[in-house]
Amino acid sequence: MAAAAPPPPPSAAPITLPESTPSGHTLFTRIRLATILDVPHIHSLIHQMAVFERLTHLFSATTDGLSATLFPPNAPPPFTSFTIFLLELSDSPFPPTQNDHFAPLLKTLNLDLSIDDPDKEAFRSNGNDGNTDVTVGGFVLFFPNYSSFLAKPGFYIEDIFVRECYRRRGMGKMLLSAVAAQAAKMGYGRVEWVVLDWNVNAITFYEQMGAQILPEWRICRLTGDALQTYAHTDV
Repeated sequence: MAAAAPPPPPSAAPITLPESTPSGHTLFTRIRLATILDVPHIHSLIHQMAVFERLTHLFSATTDGLSATLFPPNAPPPFTSFTIFLLELSDSPFPPTQNDHFAPLLKTLNLDLSIDDPDKEAFRSNGNDGNTDVTVGGFVLFFPNYSSFLAKPGFYIEDIFVRECYRRRGMGKMLLSAVAAQAAKMGYGRVEWVVLDWNVNAITFYEQMGAQILPEWRICRLTGDALQTYAHTDV
């Protein structure tokens, strides 16, 4: 009797592939002029900057003081005195906005992953007509100065700061570029700022942008008791 035929091989189990998930994350950014409504966030950003620069012992600013000096009644127009650009971020596109002095700068960033912002709620923007999806990520504070050698005005950047979770994504460069673009638009001769000598990453970043680091110059400062003493010195 013939041997029984071997049973057929088992059919391969169907392979189910996981559903494809879109990779990457789109982040929308905006640089706009700050207003008095932004002072609480500006104060918090300055404090974070003081912590980063190890200078909290010099930090004494208050929200009332910032409001009174940055946004006084009958304040001069932007760019003629103290001016702040605020960096904002959102998962949704920003709607068009109008401003007589400065058209907000919009840019879309395509990131590999979304950014985990542990302080997102604390830095929810106050100036967006009820849009709760907007977060403040950084700022730059600057004001006019003058170069007698060039016979032209310029801008001096007092502060530039991006919150830690948003660094290394080109946002500091965006803020600096916004100031440089405004200076060029107004026919100004230069933009200047200082950097702490231990902040090697910042120095490298500025040099890559084409900025000159001037080690032969030193900052001279009268402040606090020394300022008051010298102000009342009989010369």
